[in-house]
Amino acid sequence: QVQLVESGGGLVQAGGSLRLSCAASGRIFSRYSMGWFRQAPGKEREFVAAISWSGGLTYYADSVKGRFTISRDNAKVYLQMNSLKPEDTAVYYCAANSGNFYLEVRDSYDYWGQGTQVTVSS
Repeated sequence: QVQLVESGGGLVQAGGSLRLSCAASGRIFSRYSMGWFRQAPGKEREFVAAISWSGGLTYYADSVKGRFTISRDNAKVYLQMNSLKPEDTAVYYCAANSGNFYLEVRDSYDYWGQGTQVTVSS
């Protein structure tokens, strides 16, 4: 079992930055690839970014490339969000993938956090 807890969300003006964190506990965190997803009101939960178990590979949705950066250390995964836009407003979820493949696919993840709200005002 892996427990995930997100933090760092909040209200920010367009053009601003936020850094989300996801703390992991339980089974050996380093063996899991990690992803960030987001869900806006009335929309499907969508892929944002992912990082391989080793940290050597990263993947991004086209909508956030060049603005967001995913990283990890021994116990946390981070999402640095710069140049935020109102359309980035959503609940952001951290997730863990034991299979280490199909990292852009929501259903390939085994564990999810409870989410953290990010609101970007115009």
